[in-house]
Amino acid sequence: MTTITSRANDLAEQRSPAPRAPESRQQHRGMAEEEGGAAQRTVDAPPPETESIVWSEDKGRFETPDGEAFLQYRLLSGHGGGAAPAVAVMDMVHTYVPRSKRGQGLAARLCDAAFDHARGRGMRVLPTCSYISDTYLPRNPALKELVYKDEESHPKPSSM
Repeated sequence: MTTITSRANDLAEQRSPAPRAPESRQQHRGMAEEEGGAAQRTVDAPPPETESIVWSEDKGRFETPDGEAFLQYRLLSGHGGGAAPAVAVMDMVHTYVPRSKRGQGLAARLCDAAFDHARGRGMRVLPTCSYISDTYLPRNPALKELVYKDEESHPKPSSM
């Protein structure tokens, strides 16, 4: 296993956190009366996500150290188009974050690590997972350059 932290953590810090509903009434205390009748709102924010992202090559996934949250992928080989050589394609098929870890930007951090991995190895990405295609890529348009294009011949399973 390889720990992926540098680029994934940098991207996660740059991204503004998505608004989230409090998980309990104790987290969101509402209005508390101060002296003089003015109200003060107190909200206990959830702790920042500090888990590392681990590349588990043998499982074909990026995951948290406990393995509970993960991005599953499979490697394919595609034609580079024209006379270009074959290109490795990372088909990102599924992203999962358990309820207890949702709303902390963990799915995006998993994607950050996977896209950074693909870029660093000269791979293209096939965003089969709906979270990646419908949510992550629209929020990160610069990464669309890594997406395997439809006009390229269809990738085939690889033995990589």
